[in-house]
Amino acid sequence: MPANAVPFPGRTTPLTGWGRTAPTAARLIRPRTYEEAAAAVRACGARGGIARGLGRAYGDAAQNAGGAVLDMTGLDRVHAVDADGGTVLCDAGVSLHRLMEVLLPLGWFVPVTPGTRQVTVGGAIAADIHGKNHHVSGAFSRHVLSLELLTADGEIRTVVPGTPLFDATAGGMGLTGVILTATVRLLPVETSWMSVDTERARDLDDLLARLTATDRYYRYSVAWIDLLARGSATGRAVLTRGEHASLETLESSARARGARLTRRGPLGRPLDFRPSRFPAAPAFVPGGLLGRTTVGLFNELWYRKAPRARADQLQRISTFFHPLDGVPHWNRLRGRSGFVQYQFVVGHGHEEALRRIVTRISARRCPCFLAVLKRFGEGEPGWLSFPTPGWSLALDIPAGLPGLGAFLDRLDEEVAAADGRVHLAEDARLRPELLGAMYPRLPEFRALRRELDPDGVFVSDLARRLGL
Repeated sequence: MPANAVPFPGRTTPLTGWGRTAPTAARLIRPRTYEEAAAAVRACGARGGIARGLGRAYGDAAQNAGGAVLDMTGLDRVHAVDADGGTVLCDAGVSLHRLMEVLLPLGWFVPVTPGTRQVTVGGAIAADIHGKNHHVSGAFSRHVLSLELLTADGEIRTVVPGTPLFDATAGGMGLTGVILTATVRLLPVETSWMSVDTERARDLDDLLARLTATDRYYRYSVAWIDLLARGSATGRAVLTRGEHASLETLESSARARGARLTRRGPLGRPLDFRPSRFPAAPAFVPGGLLGRTTVGLFNELWYRKAPRARADQLQRISTFFHPLDGVPHWNRLRGRSGFVQYQFVVGHGHEEALRRIVTRISARRCPCFLAVLKRFGEGEPGWLSFPTPGWSLALDIPAGLPGLGAFLDRLDEEVAAADGRVHLAEDARLRPELLGAMYPRLPEFRALRRELDPDGVFVSDLARRLGL
C-alpha cells in the first residue's frame, strides 16, 4: 500500500455542531488504530482535516467543509488505571461517561466535567473544558499530566504541561494535531452522591453577592438565571452548590430518615453509577414550542418551585452534573432551525458590564430556558483557553430569532471592552476582528501553527472563519 493511502475512503457526510446550525459536508473517517489515524492525516487532501469526538461543540469547531473529519470515537480504550495514585491513561476517544463507569467503583472521579458527560477526553483537552468547580480546580488541562499528539508531519509527540505545544493544544480546538492518548489526574471520592445546597437569589446583584461571599466554601457552584425576568427581578436566579457526599453523610441521612443501614440501596453500593434515562426527544419538534410564552412559564415555575434555602440534599452525580444527558438528543427541542449557544466571560471589576448585558437580553425577551452563571477562578495557561478570572454566563437562543446576529455582535463588543471573551467551543458566528482583543496570546498561537503545520493540514470551519 502506498505511504499516502488510506485503508478506508470515508464517506461524505453533512455535519453540524450540537446547536444544529450551519451544516457543512466533509469526508468522515473513523480510524480504529493510531496507524490508521496517521494514514488519515496524510491523506486529508487540500482541504485538510480536523478531529471530532462526540459532536458536543455547539458551533463549527469540529466541521471541515469539503475536507476530512476524523471521528476519534473508535479509539476508546482505557489502558491503565492507577487506583492507588489516582491517574488514568486512556485513548482520546474515551468519553467522560465511560471514565465514570470505570473509575467511580474504584473511588475516583473525573477532575472536571462540563454539563454533559458525553464528551471525549480529546475534546475535553482541545476545548479545555470547565465545570462548576473552576473557581477551585481550574479547567481540564490542569489535570492532564501528559498527552500524545499526532502532528502534521506524521510524528507522535509526547507533550507535557509547561511547554508551548501543550499550551497551544489545551484549548487549541484541535488545530495543533490529533490527540491520541492522555494521562489524567483524578479526584478521590467516597460515594457517587452529592450533598447539595440550593437557594434563591432575588436579582442579579443578590446573586453576585452570594457567590462572592460563599464560593470558597464549596467545590461546585452554579446558578440558573431567569433571563426573561425584568424590572426589580432582573437576573433572579436559583443558586446550587455541592460537595461529593462522604460515607458518613449517607449514613447520617439514612439515620435521619429512620432507614435501616442494610447492604441494599446507596449505603450498600455507595459508588454505584446509575444515570437516569428518559425517552429521546422526537426527531421533529415545532419551532415555536419553546417560544417566549412557553419558556416564560417554565422559568416562572422553575424559580417558584426552588426552595428559598435548602441544605444537604442528596443527589446522584448524574442528576447534579448532567441532568440533560438523561434526554437523548435534547438539542432537537429547539426545532429544525437549531439554537445558538452564547457563552462569554467578563473580568472581575466589570460587573456593571454584566448587568448591562443581562438587562439587554431580558429587554430583548430572548426565550432562554438554559442560562447559567459561574464564577471563574484564575486563568488558564492555554493560549486559547476560555476561562479567565471573572463571571461566565452561558445561554441558548433560538437561531431563527429575528435580528439575532446584530444583537449578539453588540454584546460581543461589550464583552471585549470588559476584558472578556467568547467561548470558541460554543461559537458559530463571532467576527474575526474581535478575536485578538479577546485572546491576547492569539499571535503566539498562530506563529506556532505556522511552524508546526506550514501546509495547513489541520483546519476547521471555525479556523477558516476566524483566521486561526
